[in-house]
Amino acid sequence: MNSPSIASSVREALLSRFLRYVEIDTESDPTSTTYPSTEKQLDLLRLLRDELIEMGVPEVRLLEKGYVMAQIPATPGYEDRPALGLIAHADTSPDFTGRGVRPQIIEDYDGSPIALGDTAELTAREFPELMELLGHTLITTDGSTLLGADDKAGVAEIMETVRYILAHPELPHGKICIGFTPDEEIGKGVDFFDVKAFGADFAFTVDGSREGELEYENFNAASARVIAHGRSIHPGSAKGKMINALEAIYLLHAALPHYARPEFTEGYEGFYHLMHFSGGVEYAEAEYIIRDHDRALFEEKKELMAQVAAEINVAYKRPVIELSIEDTYYNMYDQVAPHEEYLERARAAMLRAGVTPRTSPIRGGTDGARLSYMGLPCPNLFTGGANFHGKYEYASLDTMCRSVETLVYLLTEAPTAG
Repeated sequence: MNSPSIASSVREALLSRFLRYVEIDTESDPTSTTYPSTEKQLDLLRLLRDELIEMGVPEVRLLEKGYVMAQIPATPGYEDRPALGLIAHADTSPDFTGRGVRPQIIEDYDGSPIALGDTAELTAREFPELMELLGHTLITTDGSTLLGADDKAGVAEIMETVRYILAHPELPHGKICIGFTPDEEIGKGVDFFDVKAFGADFAFTVDGSREGELEYENFNAASARVIAHGRSIHPGSAKGKMINALEAIYLLHAALPHYARPEFTEGYEGFYHLMHFSGGVEYAEAEYIIRDHDRALFEEKKELMAQVAAEINVAYKRPVIELSIEDTYYNMYDQVAPHEEYLERARAAMLRAGVTPRTSPIRGGTDGARLSYMGLPCPNLFTGGANFHGKYEYASLDTMCRSVETLVYLLTEAPTAG
């Protein structure tokens, strides 16, 4: 069997690369008006450009908006093969700080609690999926930052895949396209992505979690902003006169299905999620996100919110509620499912790497969702990271190595020599 030789040959380099990348603070900023939203993301993106050049990749560019794009030409005789792409994002979530990351390495994990500094523990009781990783080498935080496996695990795995393929010229392949993006965590990762310049016929984001994930269904997504215009009157003489903007938004929120919220849903179930609520009697505002895998149910959710807002305005006999809803991305399934040959290629690559494929709906979105509607079908593959966006984030080095194996088999056309 050839699979273990790939894992063993990339293990040390992959770990070193990943630890080097997570030390670079690349947090994105949803309030910024620049692109990328933070200059510090370019610290990693420039490094990736330079490392690709040093590896000998012949076509590497760092574009004005922060995209790193690279192409490895097809080996002679394989020019007619589909051009396959791999994409990962360089930024980390603004939900938790990524400054001063100090990873911990836990060898041969035995299921015991892992201390994250003095105030937190990573335990299998709270995170039972850890029991799938007994014997693995885990990389965790020290409890003061996130880890950055989302998506620097994917970035490191793609880079190691490139290094391995270039070091093994006996492996034939079609054209390989590599892309690294900024600002995925704030929903702007492909705002300026040039699909034609990228050059792939089909691509995969390497931005998943548990070993074996092949994801090509995600939420349809919308954002909603609710503004309430009230009338402030002294409460002692308010009868028939006061309009409480806070109460108006409360009425809207209470009219939405109580159990259609993130904390009560799973799998294919959609939800309304109240993200922000502030204001006073005279003026109040709230922000929601709306999610559903089923497009018809997604449209029904938006329509219900609009209907409730309209009914409140009728009850007040004035336009108290002002509602705006904007779609942000759609379920990639319709764009990806017709390309079963590429999905089967990914499953076959996993099996060769000793990985059991698992397909499940993404309860979120990826750059691939938007890219799929921009003309580049783009499902998502596993990285080995978990518990993203906070101090409980961790990654399995063993799964990361199997990700590299999977990617090598995915991109190449012949059995890999040891």
